[in-house]
Amino acid sequence: MRVVIAEDDALLREGLVLLLKTAGIEVAAAVDNAEDFLAVVTADRPDGVIVDVRLPPTFTDDGLRAAVSARTVHPGLPVLVLSSYVEDSYAAELLGDGAGGVGYLLKERVGKVDRFLESLHRVAAGGTVMDPEVIAQLLVRRRADDPLATLTAREREVLALMAEGQANAAIAERLVVTEGAVLKHIRSIFAKLGLAADESGHRRVLAVLAYLNARPGR
Repeated sequence: MRVVIAEDDALLREGLVLLLKTAGIEVAAAVDNAEDFLAVVTADRPDGVIVDVRLPPTFTDDGLRAAVSARTVHPGLPVLVLSSYVEDSYAAELLGDGAGGVGYLLKERVGKVDRFLESLHRVAAGGTVMDPEVIAQLLVRRRADDPLATLTAREREVLALMAEGQANAAIAERLVVTEGAVLKHIRSIFAKLGLAADESGHRRVLAVLAYLNARPGR
């Protein structure tokens, strides 16, 4: 696997380079700004990218915008966002374009190296990985009259685990319930959100993410 890293924190950037190389992953480039990141990725498509949200020159959403642009040049380019912030801007385009291969993790919540590497491999394979806290913050930012407000506490738990990319069996194990119960919760969630009930795998996650990010009132 060949990966490009865009991270302005020098220590974290070099730490990621060392971590990936130790895991047998080739780092094609490690840059500290959005412009260089986009130039590298445009010239030679990698197997995946790790990008921070707030990069030079404006330190706002430059990383996200660059990631969206990179996926325009290379449709379906696997992107793992690794940030300290949950940003709404451009997240809808990145997370909800239906192409898969996306992830959003919060730096301070990445507690285990093996879980991080697993997430990277899942995204590179076209899957979806979301930190539950990212989903929680997106949920909180919804309008009071949003259909998400009708979800039960258990349905919100299931939704968060779905957003992590977990299969029904894994969700059942985590919540200590049967797979049948998980399936009922998922059907209820899709019904309340007006989403197709037959979505499966990471595409069902993308459907939920698109809904969370695209509706007005964020």
